[in-house]
Amino acid sequence: MTIRSFLTANGGRLAGALAVTAMTAAPVLAQDAEAAPAAGADTAFIFNTLLFLIGGFLVMWMAAGFAMLEAGMVRSKNVSMQLLKNVALYSIAGLMYWVVGYSLMYVDVTGWIGSFGAYSWPDAGVANEGDYSVASDWFFQMVFVATAASIVSGTLAERIKLWPFLIFVVVLTGFIYPILGSWKWGAGWLDAMGFQDFAGSTIVHSVGGWAALAGALLLGSRQGKYGANGQVQPIPGSNMALATLGTFILWLGWFGFNGASQLAMGTNSDVSDISRIFANTNLAAAGGVVAALILTQIVYKRVDITFVLNGALAGLVSITAEPLTPSPLMAIIIGAIGGIIVVFTVPLLDKLKIDDVVGAIPVHLIAGIWGTLAVPLTNGGASFGVQLVGIAAYGVAAFAVSFIVFAILKATMGLRVSPEEELSGLDVAEVGVEAYPEFIASRVR
Repeated sequence: MTIRSFLTANGGRLAGALAVTAMTAAPVLAQDAEAAPAAGADTAFIFNTLLFLIGGFLVMWMAAGFAMLEAGMVRSKNVSMQLLKNVALYSIAGLMYWVVGYSLMYVDVTGWIGSFGAYSWPDAGVANEGDYSVASDWFFQMVFVATAASIVSGTLAERIKLWPFLIFVVVLTGFIYPILGSWKWGAGWLDAMGFQDFAGSTIVHSVGGWAALAGALLLGSRQGKYGANGQVQPIPGSNMALATLGTFILWLGWFGFNGASQLAMGTNSDVSDISRIFANTNLAAAGGVVAALILTQIVYKRVDITFVLNGALAGLVSITAEPLTPSPLMAIIIGAIGGIIVVFTVPLLDKLKIDDVVGAIPVHLIAGIWGTLAVPLTNGGASFGVQLVGIAAYGVAAFAVSFIVFAILKATMGLRVSPEEELSGLDVAEVGVEAYPEFIASRVR
């Protein structure tokens, strides 16, 4: 029997059945309508919380990206040290942000600083916490602070002692970053002025960059990096495959970094905005890659993969201050300028004899400043004057406090390994486990 003949023979019975179904369903539909507001609130809570959790574990995965990037950019004799530093700093960041950091950043902020004390969330089984789970918000904010510490790790690689570095991480993640973050994200004085930094080009990346610069100035350059006549001696990294993998992991994690900074996913409008943020984030990274690719060919007559990888990261940092309002073309331009910044800033640092092993200062500090300045180009609610005030305030505070902490550590514990330990490698001197033991042994023989 065909569908048409079935409907012809049974149409009357089907119509009657549908009518009965409609009448019996009417009371249920009315009940559903009455329950809709409560269900809508629950749905918004679930999706907002899910956004924080998914965004949080994506940003947490960036810790692996930093570890792989740094492992590839340093020499073989220092790889274990970089891996150890990254897993340690992520763990320290998590503990310190619970002990004191979150409260300093978000609880009872007076304009300049929050409250001291460990943060806690409701006990299990609490039915109503507001618009999102409190623990999910803490988790999402916590993974950001680890990013700032990772920036410092890469710059100071291959010559800093382990324990002074980790003590600095305690101060950075527990006090420096949270207090500075409260100025904007904790509804502090910069937020009242109208300073705009959507996901942290300045608050996260330039703060980490200023701290890295302070450490680099006090620590000095690696042996053999700069000659007496000003000649720069390139020190190639050990593994470009790892560095490339790390870059792609960071690129992936950045969708959580920027996308979840929308802070809400309970409405169609929020989800639409998150989609635009994802798209603009990807376009900016691609723009940074292509700009660095072309420019290195023009300037150096060959393409340097380290510039290209950092071009991607600089594009990502640049768009982080405002990933929502730019058009697709503007997102590409903002990211491309970030890539250009890398190509020109790396040799400038070498002229100043500032040794930045992974290029974190150009990527996170300089591109972070650029991205923050670019916000008024697409966001009518921002002004260049206020953006400059914010950049200057974060720069002075982050650099000054970091410099003081590093100076104290240098005077008391010493920051730098001995020349002999630096020559043998920090895997042997500081860690005791070599990343490539067979390779090192065969090379020595």
